[in-house]
Amino acid sequence: MLDRFLFTRIDNSPLLIFRVFFGILISLECYGAIFTGWVRRTLVEPLFTFTFIGFEWLQPLQGNGMYFYFAIMGTLGVLIALGYRYRASMIAFTLMWTTVYLMQKTSYNNHYYLLILISFLMIFLPAHNDRSLDVRRKPFIKKDSMPSYIKWIIVLQLLIVYTYASIAKLYGDWLDFGVIQLLMRSKAGYPLVGELLQHPWVHAFIGISGIIFDLLVVPALLWRPTRKIAFFLSIFFHLFNGIIFQIGIFPFLSLAFSVFFFPPETIRRIFFPKRIPFTDTKVVVPPVKSILLTSLGIYFVIQLALPLRHHLFKDDVLWTEEGHRMSWRMMLRSRSGTVQFRIVDKDNGKSEFVRLDDYLTFKQKRKIASYPDFMWQFAQRLKKENAQIGRDIEVYVTSKVSINGKPARTFIDPKVDLAAAKWRHFAHNDWILPSE
Repeated sequence: MLDRFLFTRIDNSPLLIFRVFFGILISLECYGAIFTGWVRRTLVEPLFTFTFIGFEWLQPLQGNGMYFYFAIMGTLGVLIALGYRYRASMIAFTLMWTTVYLMQKTSYNNHYYLLILISFLMIFLPAHNDRSLDVRRKPFIKKDSMPSYIKWIIVLQLLIVYTYASIAKLYGDWLDFGVIQLLMRSKAGYPLVGELLQHPWVHAFIGISGIIFDLLVVPALLWRPTRKIAFFLSIFFHLFNGIIFQIGIFPFLSLAFSVFFFPPETIRRIFFPKRIPFTDTKVVVPPVKSILLTSLGIYFVIQLALPLRHHLFKDDVLWTEEGHRMSWRMMLRSRSGTVQFRIVDKDNGKSEFVRLDDYLTFKQKRKIASYPDFMWQFAQRLKKENAQIGRDIEVYVTSKVSINGKPARTFIDPKVDLAAAKWRHFAHNDWILPSE
């Protein structure tokens, strides 16, 4: 039964066209990052970037290096779409994109993480076995089918993303639509829709439909009677998010995944009408079945566990941010705050306040004012810079943070020397003061 479910051969048209869509989208993401100024603002102008903790050795290339870096990634996207040296192009893009992801988190976005996961999976999928330049180079690799588990890998990954996104919305500030009102307030100046987005009934619609859509869209796309309705609702939902929240290629990537939910024959007729229909739906169990299932099991256990890790930490993730990233907690809260860094010379006891403008860009200052890991990393940098000139210092932080527009409260223990504190990856950092 399991073998039939996972290893029945099916038409590979969905995977082929997804490769094309995926390549085009990542190419637009990378070239767009250059032309919209994202690379300049995020990786070129800052004196340094806030990396994921433990990856401080990953820093941007100097001069115009990051422009060339993103241009190469954009070109790899084109090669992936064309299916030219697909495997090598896919590996190179995955490594380069993951490097950028770990290199900076000031512009963290959930779809950047999703791109890593999908790129990693695509390395192992035979998306170049037809309609590719690789087939022209090596005709013997041409195939018109794929094992059905390939479809279910993508479906399960999306089910995890959307289900966790829905569950995360089940908290007070979303359910009373307060956080939605706050998010929409900044969109008031949008032409045509800005004023409409300020109405309470719109906030209620967004709040309720967001939970229901995320929870049901994958099952609805899988079930034939609701598939077309779910698809058209997906178009509206993702285009709305794309226009209102301006989140890059994510809405279009989400729509591209739809090809895996329709019958492969339907996808073939739409995108490859001259292709010969595939009919030989036999079960072919690979000799590496046990290795394959074990690897996929480990991968998906990790995917299921990561979004739950914040429950192992003390206090509320909305306050501490510990365990927030890589957990599909999308557009759930608004953070703002104020912060002041004071350094104390251990030798003479003299103290001075740090002028953040001398170190940080505007966006970095916004992050450092309300995110604990940014504060800790900046304290470590101050300690390191002063050590280079022979000064041994302590760093104290005075900080107040507001979550979802609520009154600001003291966030960091002002008596703790952050320069001496150790970052705890798998436990709560006690210098973050308790939430209410």
